[in-house]
Amino acid sequence: MYDVYTSVNKRNLMGSVLKAFALSLCMAVIGMLIGTMVPPALFMPLIVVEFIMILSAFLLRKKKSVGYGFLFAFTFISGITTYPIVAHYLATSGAKVVLSAFTATLVIFAVMSFVGTKTKKDLSFLSGFLLTALLALVVIGLINIFSPFSSTALFVASIIGTVVFSLYIMFDFNRMKRMEFTEEAVPLLALNLFLDFINLFLELLRFIGFLSRD
Repeated sequence: MYDVYTSVNKRNLMGSVLKAFALSLCMAVIGMLIGTMVPPALFMPLIVVEFIMILSAFLLRKKKSVGYGFLFAFTFISGITTYPIVAHYLATSGAKVVLSAFTATLVIFAVMSFVGTKTKKDLSFLSGFLLTALLALVVIGLINIFSPFSSTALFVASIIGTVVFSLYIMFDFNRMKRMEFTEEAVPLLALNLFLDFINLFLELLRFIGFLSRD
């Protein structure tokens, strides 16, 4: 009887995470729409705020729960800061590329979430590899700001990024299935899924944008 209750409770909690994740995507879309009206000079300060927020969530996650207000504020700002990237590809590569990247993101997210949830294997062994790969991508991104890489190098980086964030989706769903968590953890888990989704979308956008060049 207890096992049945635990199973039902876990499904309810995972359902809450997915609902919060869906609302996060809606907030990001609203942010992107607002981004069309934001002066270019404000994008960099917003990116800094976004970085500070995600760093704070990471550093304080064991001491204090991330709330829904934080989740939706972050995803809203993330939508605003994502707008210039999407607008760039709309202008240079066309709506077809953006739509293709978004569709591919949805498909990969669905497949990897299914695999992560259904597999009987504990994927926690991927944690160290994924974190190292993520930090490497962050370093590459920072270096590229000050000393731009060649288009070929960035293309390779987009492939690596696509693989890393695809694996992160599988990893996060597998971890959710195996870990015990309460309602308080829902916003943070939804934030993890949002970061997986939006970063996968951006990597696929770069990848497909490169392939679409004449």
